[in-house]
Amino acid sequence: MNYKLGILDQSPVFLGRNTFEALQQTIHLARKAEEWGYSRFWVAEHHHMEDVAGSSPEVLISHLLARTKYIQIGAGGIMLQHYSPYKVVENFHVLSTLSPGRVDLGVGPSPGGLPLSTKALQYGTENNGKDFEDRLKFIKALVDDTVGKHHPLAGIQALPRPPIKPGIFLLGGSANSAKLAAELGLHFVFANFLVSSEEVLAQAAKIYRENYPQGTFIAAVSVMAAPDQKTAEELANEHRLYEINLSSGRTLKVQSLRQVTAYEKQATEPFEVKEIKADMIAGTACKVKAALTRLHEVYHIDEFIVHTPIRKEKERLRSFELLSPLPAEERILEQV
Repeated sequence: MNYKLGILDQSPVFLGRNTFEALQQTIHLARKAEEWGYSRFWVAEHHHMEDVAGSSPEVLISHLLARTKYIQIGAGGIMLQHYSPYKVVENFHVLSTLSPGRVDLGVGPSPGGLPLSTKALQYGTENNGKDFEDRLKFIKALVDDTVGKHHPLAGIQALPRPPIKPGIFLLGGSANSAKLAAELGLHFVFANFLVSSEEVLAQAAKIYRENYPQGTFIAAVSVMAAPDQKTAEELANEHRLYEINLSSGRTLKVQSLRQVTAYEKQATEPFEVKEIKADMIAGTACKVKAALTRLHEVYHIDEFIVHTPIRKEKERLRSFELLSPLPAEERILEQV
């Protein structure tokens, strides 16, 4: 394989399970991912959602770093519109000081939740979520320790200064976001599992490579692997993706009818909902790897982060094992 594989885990709460068990499953999966040869393990940020347990990636990252040995651990990602860039970098500098060279700082422009949780996260602040690019530039300057003398906060440093600074990854779903990442000298993660458009993926990859050829371009893809094609297709058919189109022109994607119902109760403007087909790679391990290889070769993708929205615990874990970058004989067994 000429590309690397990582995992994006949203800490799903499976039917009949609770949030404690969901987070324990995330810990278990991170340790297995390391054993199976995955290069990165990222956790997500979602708020006020009963079907996922990951609301505080920085806290979870700290625990995962302590429970693993060498795999990269990161956020996929921090929803920057809610937070002080300075505090975000302080958090990730502490993590990078505890585990130098193993921490990924992924940041995104999305709210990570519905209107009520967004209001709660920004309660008492002046933020309106419209200054994302400025916040991102400040993140970069703080990590690089290059806050300019003409900046309103000239002289500020985000301490402690880690031995190896965390890598910064911009999460996005458009050519414009890819261009922004390239212009700022950041790694880029294209959210293909939400955008579901190979045409947009192609545009994003092209513009990123043209403007920042030395950067890392990652595609986050929905993947389901099973022992046979029929089982994989059955699992994929259980997955749903819904697009909420607001009267203001904005769109929001959610992954369950429960989240659609929750949005209906919180909406502040008229909207329409439609079920859309997710861009899913489903099949045997050989078929999935062949599909990833094609994307790698056509669009020069350096790495893939796989998102596996299987709602059955054992089948989901099996999918990750089937796609293991390391053959069984080369794996380092998980240590208790």
